[in-house]
Amino acid sequence: MPGTPTRHAPRLLRRSSWPEARRIADILRKETIGGALLLAAALAALIWANSPWAQTYQELRAVEIGPAALHLHLDLATWAADGLLAIFFFVAGLELKREFVAGDLRDPWRAAVPVAAAFGGVVVPALAYLAVAGPAGAGQGWAIPTATDIAFALAVLAVIGRSLPDALRTFLLTLAVVDDLIAIVVIAVFYTSHLAVLPLLGALVPLAVFGMLVQRGVRSWWLLLPPALATWGLVHASGVHATVAGVLLALTVPVLRRKNGNESSAAPGHEAGPAEHFEHRLRPISAGIAVPVFAFFSAGVALGGLSGLAGTLTEPVAAGIAAGLLLGKPLGILAATWLVARFTRATLAEGLAWIDLVGLAVLSGIGFTVSLLIGELAFGAAGAEQVKVAVLAGSFAAALLATVILRLRARAHRRVHEAENADSDADGVPDVYQES
Repeated sequence: MPGTPTRHAPRLLRRSSWPEARRIADILRKETIGGALLLAAALAALIWANSPWAQTYQELRAVEIGPAALHLHLDLATWAADGLLAIFFFVAGLELKREFVAGDLRDPWRAAVPVAAAFGGVVVPALAYLAVAGPAGAGQGWAIPTATDIAFALAVLAVIGRSLPDALRTFLLTLAVVDDLIAIVVIAVFYTSHLAVLPLLGALVPLAVFGMLVQRGVRSWWLLLPPALATWGLVHASGVHATVAGVLLALTVPVLRRKNGNESSAAPGHEAGPAEHFEHRLRPISAGIAVPVFAFFSAGVALGGLSGLAGTLTEPVAAGIAAGLLLGKPLGILAATWLVARFTRATLAEGLAWIDLVGLAVLSGIGFTVSLLIGELAFGAAGAEQVKVAVLAGSFAAALLATVILRLRARAHRRVHEAENADSDADGVPDVYQES
């Protein structure tokens, strides 16, 4: 009828706001560099572990350092997994909290798609693993294929998807951060075999001190580091995996700046709040040091040549991991996204097609950092070698398949990318972000 306002169907994967697009682009640059370092570290470990000097690699992993009186006389491989990855999860926690408090994911509709996709990408790979590996004796590894390695995935995108539209990159980043946080909950709940209650309760004291300091605007590392380390040490002593401390600390950090004792309502993109400040400072350490060092100490596995590799991949656990990464992960992400579209009658944003989501869903099957961590927790040193082979093989296959799929749409992606970066008035803000 005349005068009736036109109702537009909701859009899946809409373009983010300009401040958010700039921030995401900065994150992706850092994570892409970190991904290249991760790949280099993993490759170096693989070469060393399959060389005539393989024993020296294992001896290096087993070197123990740290104060025995505090039960922290740990080998280097454990320090990398329990210590350095706490930094990784601290940054992931900051990123997710900021997105939901001050980012575009404050909009429930924008948040629904990547969050639903992340949950689908956790549940279905676990079911695929159990279907192939079987619950008897191998069931404890169900969580191995559930987490996407964002640094590894973005390193692949840096090579094959330089012109990928902003909405697709943001979707991949958000999905990976959400499922990393789901993974840390899984680790805390399902992979804590011995719980010491007193140290866990004791961790609340330095955690509260850290939270009080950051709430008051303290940013000096020499004041914040002692309570942070105390929280980490007590969580480690409790039997809960120490990386959980990173998320707990991140959740205490306020997102918005404070003015006259109140939270500022400044729009995203203005002066950084505490969460963005710490994320900016620590992301290079996480992506450039913590994750590559963990990869170096975790990825070294003797492959035993092509026959040994083929034999390992036919084992139930390895086959289950590969099925989870290559089949379960993309099917879970696509099914959850389709269900959101089906029940909301949403359509994809202009210029995008479902094959784009297929490519990203397959790319999300790259599981490395968290997958290796869960593998060690699930099977210990005895079964970790088989897990490493399966994770590396499955991730490599997912990267190759995603490359083929995304390359099919390279021309369409380039057109969208050019439109998103056109700046006719040369004011530094692309034209598409100025349209009402």
